[in-house]
Amino acid sequence: MTLILTAEIMGEMSSFQLGVIGALFLSVASSVSIVICNKALMSNLGFPFATTLTSWHLMVTFCTLHAAQRLNLFVTKSIDMKTVMLFGILNGVSIGFLNLSLGFNSIGFYQMTKLAIIPFTVLLETIFLKKQFSQKIKFSLFLLLVGVAIASVTDLQLNFVGTVLSILAIITTCVGQILTNTIQKKLNVSSTQLLYQSAPFQAAILFVTGPLVDQMLTKQNVFAYKYSPLVLAFIILSCLIAVSVNFSTFLVIGKTSPVTYQVLGHLKTCLVLGFGYTLLHDPFTGRNIIGILVAILGMGLYSYFCTEENKKKQLASDLPLASQVKDKESSPLLAGKNMGNQNEENHEAKKLNKDSAI
Repeated sequence: MTLILTAEIMGEMSSFQLGVIGALFLSVASSVSIVICNKALMSNLGFPFATTLTSWHLMVTFCTLHAAQRLNLFVTKSIDMKTVMLFGILNGVSIGFLNLSLGFNSIGFYQMTKLAIIPFTVLLETIFLKKQFSQKIKFSLFLLLVGVAIASVTDLQLNFVGTVLSILAIITTCVGQILTNTIQKKLNVSSTQLLYQSAPFQAAILFVTGPLVDQMLTKQNVFAYKYSPLVLAFIILSCLIAVSVNFSTFLVIGKTSPVTYQVLGHLKTCLVLGFGYTLLHDPFTGRNIIGILVAILGMGLYSYFCTEENKKKQLASDLPLASQVKDKESSPLLAGKNMGNQNEENHEAKKLNKDSAI
C-alpha cells in the first residue's frame, strides 16, 4: 500500500513538472517570437504605437478564448465582478506605465526598472504573504540580475518624471503578477478562466488610453497612420502570437510564482539579445556575452535550488500521510473492525432503500 501511494505521489509530481516545463517552453517561444515580430513591425516598418497594439492583442485574445469557450474547449467559472474588474484594470495600467517609462527614460534606465521588479516582488511577498526565500535563492537571483544588468544596461539617464513613472510601473506590475498567482490559487480558477474574465477590462483600459499614450510618446496619431498590406499582415501575426503570450503568462505565474516568471523574462532578454545578433545583426560585444553567461548561471542555480526545496517540501508533506497508511497496515484488527462497520453501514443502507421502496 505504501509503495502504491509513493508511486502515485511520484506520478503526480512528474505530471506536474511536465506541465510546468511545457508552460515555460510555451512562454519563452511565444515571447521571443513576438519580440522579433514587433521589432520588425516597429523598427523596419515604422509602426510605433506599442500601447494601442497591446490593446489589440488583448481583444484578439478575448475573442479567441470566447470562441474556444463556445466550442466547449474550457468551462468558465464565475468570479466576483469587482475583483476581476480591478484586476484587469490594474494589469492594463501596469502595461501603460511600462510603456511610458520606456518613453520618458533611457533604454538603460528602463532595463533597470525591469530588473527592480524581482527584488520588489520578493519584498512584497515576504511582507504581505509571509513567504520565505532562502539565502541560496536570493544569491541566485542576485547573480541573475547582475548578469542581465551587465548584458543589457548601457546608459543611465535620470529625470524626475521618468523616475516616478518607473516606480509606478514597478509597483503595479509586481502587485498585478502577485494577484495573478493568488487569485488562481485562492479562488481555484485556471489560468484560462482568469484570462478570459479579465482580458476585456485590460483591453478596454488600453483601448481608451493607448492612442493618447502613443500620441504623447511618438507625436503621431494611430488613426491617421497609413496602413500598408505588409504592416497589416505583421499586426495580425503579432496579435495571433499574443494569444499564446497572454495565455502562457497566466499559466506560468499560476503554476510557479511571480518571481519565477520574472526570472523567465530575463531568460527571454538573453535569448532576444542572441537572436538580435544572429538574425538582425545587432551589435554584440564581449560585455554582452559575459553578462548572458552570468545570467544563465544565475538562472541555472535558481532552477536547481527551487527544485531541491520543492522536493524537500513535498517529502515533508507526504511523510505524515505515509505514516498514517503504515499505521493502518500494522493494525489488522482495526482494519477488520472498520470493514465490519462499513458492512454494517452497507446493510443499513440497503435496508433503508428497501423500506423506502416499500
